[in-house]
Amino acid sequence: MRQPVSAPAPVEDPRAEELRQKLDESRAVVDERDEFEAGETPVDQADPDAAVEDRRQSVHERGRAAAEQMRHKPGE
Repeated sequence: MRQPVSAPAPVEDPRAEELRQKLDESRAVVDERDEFEAGETPVDQADPDAAVEDRRQSVHERGRAAAEQMRHKPGE
């Protein structure tokens, strides 16, 4: 009769500790991101009209300033 073959002993991967450290670091980053995002206003609660109007006004002001600068020739 044959003897049952025993399974080989598991070998520890030398990179396992490095991978565990990277996993711990990535978990910390996720926790930091969650904390950061907790302070932001959710999109469904934001006032989209106010933000659009502020951006529109800013763009127009910059455009007017650029046009005014182009109208004046150097040396005038």
